Amino acid sequence: MRRFLPQTLPVWVLLIVIAGLLISQVATLYIVSRDRAAANDVVDLYRLNDRAFSLVQLMSGATPEERKATAAGLFNSTYALTVSDTPAVTSSIAGDDELAELEDILVGRLSKFGITDARVRRDPATREADDASGTASGPDIGQVERDLLVLAADFAQSDKLTASLRFADGQWLNFTEPITPVGPILSFDSLPLYSLIAGLVVIMSIWSLRRLTAPYRMMETAVSRIGKDLKSPPIAESGSREVRAAARAINAMQKRLREYVEDREHLAAALAHDLRTPMTRMRLRLELLRKSAVREALAHDLADVESIASSVIDFATFEVNEEKAERIDFWSLVESIADPYPEVSFDNDDTRSRGLICIARPVALRRCVTNLVQNAVTYGKKAHLSLHRSDGTITLTIRDEGPGIPQAQIDAVFGSFVRLEQSRNRQTGGLGLGLTIARNIARAAGGEIRLSNHPDGGLVTELRLPQAT
Repeated sequence: MRRFLPQTLPVWVLLIVIAGLLISQVATLYIVSRDRAAANDVVDLYRLNDRAFSLVQLMSGATPEERKATAAGLFNSTYALTVSDTPAVTSSIAGDDELAELEDILVGRLSKFGITDARVRRDPATREADDASGTASGPDIGQVERDLLVLAADFAQSDKLTASLRFADGQWLNFTEPITPVGPILSFDSLPLYSLIAGLVVIMSIWSLRRLTAPYRMMETAVSRIGKDLKSPPIAESGSREVRAAARAINAMQKRLREYVEDREHLAAALAHDLRTPMTRMRLRLELLRKSAVREALAHDLADVESIASSVIDFATFEVNEEKAERIDFWSLVESIADPYPEVSFDNDDTRSRGLICIARPVALRRCVTNLVQNAVTYGKKAHLSLHRSDGTITLTIRDEGPGIPQAQIDAVFGSFVRLEQSRNRQTGGLGLGLTIARNIARAAGGEIRLSNHPDGGLVTELRLPQAT
């Protein structure tokens, strides 16, 4: 279920806005529809009351025969009108409180014309009215006449209010009043307008969200760019106040990071300068000593010191190296690195793996691949290399024949100065910086290094780099 839910804040906010818009529109349409129905009920009762007053006023002074003649002259299919000795509304009990109150109003208002009783009921539309609901149409009919015909058809199909009024002489006046038909809130004419308004609201919401989330997108892009290239130019401090504040904070962070890395570079350079001079003098003095076990031990220790100093300096300076990225034939680079090692072999030495071009710093990438190959040879005795490309990615796979790495420690070996081999021997234990430097170089080129244990034994190292277009 979670995979079908939105994964970003703008989409969530947009869905909330759309849901709120739909709920408010439905609620508004419901309220308008209910208010229209209530208003129509009042208007219908008013129309019946007014028509009853006009008819009674017209017929109050006439004889029973004259009333019938008048009713016959005013009769039509929509507004039925009859005068008889029996009421059309036979029940003296009103159907609801509104009709009961209307009956009292009619008797009180028309009593001066001799009306002694009033009865009103609601009647549903008859089948005859439904069948006779056709409207005339033609090329010579104007818009006003067409609207009037449509309205007349709606009245003919609507429910009726039937009223029976009794004169003092016992004669009943029966007539019907059509209930005003309630048109639909949404129609084909109004639907485009509603759709246009909803579309404008959604468009404005999307625009507002993009403006609102612009600082977050900018921060994401800037931090990702700084992670790949610390010397990338600072971002422009323009836009709204929030965007300018975010850009200013990111630029300040980048500046402090660059100062920190530059300080580390200067420290490494000073160490290199200060250590190499005394180590050179020590090596010259060792050459003056006679060959002995002590001389060989000192020479071995001095070589270890030089190796440690070189590794630490490389680790401290590779990020700030001024080397420019270039297009590199990755197959040729890997082949030249593996050539001096008799323990290294290629599993797919074919033409399909050749011509793989990537963009990286040449010296740094050579150091990265060299560290991986050396680790495989040192800890796994033999290294089997294979190179292939897939979906724009170049993958170098190195499988050794060593004991592998415990699954719980695979991520830990990328840390600085982490060694799984606990001996003090630099030839077998190393300094714990090779994988750290290699991964940092790979990530700087837009790639990644992954470790896994092979089912048949040994460690599998994958170096993935984006292929140049």
